[in-house]
Amino acid sequence: MAVGSSRDDRLIVSFGEMLIDFVPTVSGVSLAEAPGFIKAPGGAPANVAIAVSRLGGRAAFMGKLGDDEFGRMLAAILRDNDVSDEGVTFDAGARTALAFVTLRSDGEREFMFYRNPSADMLLTPAELDLDLIRRAKVFHYGSISLITEPCRSAHLKALEVAKEAGVLLSYDPNLRLPLWPSAAEAKEQILSIWDQADIIKVSDVELEFLTGKDSVEDEVALLLWRPSLKLLLVTLGEKGCKYYTKDFRGAVDAFKVSQIDTTGAGDAFVGALLTKLVDDMSVLQDEKKLREVLRFANACGAITTTKKGAIPALPSLAEALALVEKP
Repeated sequence: MAVGSSRDDRLIVSFGEMLIDFVPTVSGVSLAEAPGFIKAPGGAPANVAIAVSRLGGRAAFMGKLGDDEFGRMLAAILRDNDVSDEGVTFDAGARTALAFVTLRSDGEREFMFYRNPSADMLLTPAELDLDLIRRAKVFHYGSISLITEPCRSAHLKALEVAKEAGVLLSYDPNLRLPLWPSAAEAKEQILSIWDQADIIKVSDVELEFLTGKDSVEDEVALLLWRPSLKLLLVTLGEKGCKYYTKDFRGAVDAFKVSQIDTTGAGDAFVGALLTKLVDDMSVLQDEKKLREVLRFANACGAITTTKKGAIPALPSLAEALALVEKP
């Protein structure tokens, strides 16, 4: 711990990209067929930070935005959601990242990204607020910040500082293949920092991609287990989630809801887990407690699928508890 910084036992710092998703005004069409678009703030690490705050936790976002109208809007959205933006820097020479996203009639999501390069890719190690990282209880991140320099070096520096300070490291790869030069590069880079994390959450699709196996059985999930891990989670959408620790493993069922849009559901799940974890770290050693926390996280993920967009759909604590306690 550096001189002058003191640990905030509830602070969750989320590192990476924040961007604007443009979503078609009409459902079930390709991007080319969409008659118009609505702007929706997004970016997985930012979604997690806001999910934490909505549930009563303490969150900060760390990343770089363009010094433009969209970048200032995103910083304001963080503040409006009681997320600290002290770790946000602005780049006058690059734009805030944009993504056009649609759910086609065949159920597949289609992405088109505008990042050539966007401000988030240009974050340098020198621009990191190291004191903010050292103050955190949890440092959460994805893999998109590993794609290009200088952001990759900034990401690795942030990890190093967090690890040295004894901060709990939470990793959600959040695979977005269209952003990577190749699938092989994506797999290599995502796994390059695997051994550093304390908690890793992957989706069923990411599990298949990283293992090369078309299965979510325990023996496949355990191919991603490392002795350095405290908890490995596999989310299975409407089938709930699976959990693995060095002492126990199991599955927790999902809640049945009417799904409209799955965007942000995994981020709500992670935010819920981390919010509960900072209040009681013994969850990682106590299976009964862990199952209760994962039930709460599943509820938060489920609620997020019942509304459009990520940030607007993230639940409040009252909404989450209402679903958990529903008879």
